[in-house]
Amino acid sequence: MISGAVALGVSQLVAGLFNGVSPVIAVGNAAVDLSPLWLKEWAIRAFGENDKNVLLGGILVVIVLIAAGLGVLARRRVGFGVTGLFLFGAVGMVAVLSGEDSGPFGILPPLLGAAAGAMVLSWLFARIEPPPWAESERAEAAREVTTEAAGEAESEAEDEAERPPVMRAGADLHSFNRRKLLTGVAVGAGVAGASGLAGGWLAGRNDVSGARTEVAKALPTAATPLPELPPGVDFKIPNLSPFTTPNHDFYRVDTALVVPSVDPKTWTLRIHGMVDRPIELTFDQLIRRPLMEADVTLTCVSNDVNGPYVGNARWLGVAMADVLREAGLQADADMLLSTSDDGWTCGTPVDVVMDGRNAMFAFAMNGEVLPVSHGFPVRQVVPGLYGYVSATKWVVDIKVTRFDRDEAYWTPRGWAPRGPIKTQSRIDLPRNKVKAGTNTIAGVAWAQHRGIEKVEVKVDESEWRVARLAEVPGPDTWRQWAIDWDFTPGLHTIRCRATDATGQTQTNRGAPPAPDGATGYPSVLMEAT
Repeated sequence: MISGAVALGVSQLVAGLFNGVSPVIAVGNAAVDLSPLWLKEWAIRAFGENDKNVLLGGILVVIVLIAAGLGVLARRRVGFGVTGLFLFGAVGMVAVLSGEDSGPFGILPPLLGAAAGAMVLSWLFARIEPPPWAESERAEAAREVTTEAAGEAESEAEDEAERPPVMRAGADLHSFNRRKLLTGVAVGAGVAGASGLAGGWLAGRNDVSGARTEVAKALPTAATPLPELPPGVDFKIPNLSPFTTPNHDFYRVDTALVVPSVDPKTWTLRIHGMVDRPIELTFDQLIRRPLMEADVTLTCVSNDVNGPYVGNARWLGVAMADVLREAGLQADADMLLSTSDDGWTCGTPVDVVMDGRNAMFAFAMNGEVLPVSHGFPVRQVVPGLYGYVSATKWVVDIKVTRFDRDEAYWTPRGWAPRGPIKTQSRIDLPRNKVKAGTNTIAGVAWAQHRGIEKVEVKVDESEWRVARLAEVPGPDTWRQWAIDWDFTPGLHTIRCRATDATGQTQTNRGAPPAPDGATGYPSVLMEAT
């Protein structure tokens, strides 16, 4: 296990030195890519935004178990353990080379890590296993002990007490120095910890918090800033989702095990493919263009009915349509294949972006520079589409193409190529227990780029009753709703349904998120006492 820890620590150090990918991260990325759709959905439902931490923790547990197993084999022959370490390093090399970020030195972290682990394993066993001549010399020295050296003999006997007998791979007994073994283990643990910390520090050189601070100092404003939100957008009911989701509470669902650190000084956005004039923009060029603000609610397609993966923010950025017109879209193009800095891809319908809605390349949310975890320096925001076909974070490339020529990341994995958001609602309160009598039922509803016109609530087998609605600044945000209800003592089931501005009411037919969004009435079981 100590040898495995050294292998991981050295690989982290080498990855930091060469700006490479840690083998653990590479294996984790490969696991994400190879996982079946049902497993990914289960992980998101079970662990939420912690799914990546759980995956990495699971990988480390597996590594510990494998290292322990190799140690058991190495007790019979050290070569078994050494071979196992290099085989495990080979797995890391394959994972690194299969990733999008693999560079010319990509194999060095797993290769040198495995070599370091093998050296430590051999060294530790050498400290346990004395050379053949050591035992004969010890026996000879014992025979030469005389009565005049009784004190020395007593001291050697004490040392022998620290050397418990151990069975060799054959049948004879030999002894080892427990103190030498423990000091060797301590040295190995120190090497593992120091190299891992150094690798983490070197990787931290790519931290872009300083760059975010510089952008924040001169954050530009929109050409026509939005007015303040209407006073009635938020009922301010305790436990009801606020109209504006704070940045630190905004949901995050993506495939990035390690959040990309993209320096705005080197960031560029390339637009090419089926265009008349391919263009490439730097960050400075982008933010000097006419800017726009928009209040937009984003939703993840993996959100279950009554789920948490939805949030609303005020975004600042550049209109996507203006940039695409400058590039000159060809008439038969119908897809924007955008690529993230980490290699993830997204397919957005061209007609949706160009129909006048507030689709943008955003670099700020809620009056602040984009958080790194939400796409700094630039991400896409497209109202009315689920995030997997619209909301590329850390966007660096857009290929104008066609759906019959290219596929984005999630399409071959079972999701629909186009993902218009369905009319949905959610019950935020009450949950669990309330006192019998009048209580408020409240939640949010959304139908981005159509707007919510009505929300109805039903308790048990009662008739549907219309809830009161909060104000909204436009059709691209969610809308709070609330209704007061007189509860009798006992268990009750609350349901709700929303109707959008086109007159379409959300269906009661339950369906899972795949392939194009969950459906069904939100339902909450609670008790009035």
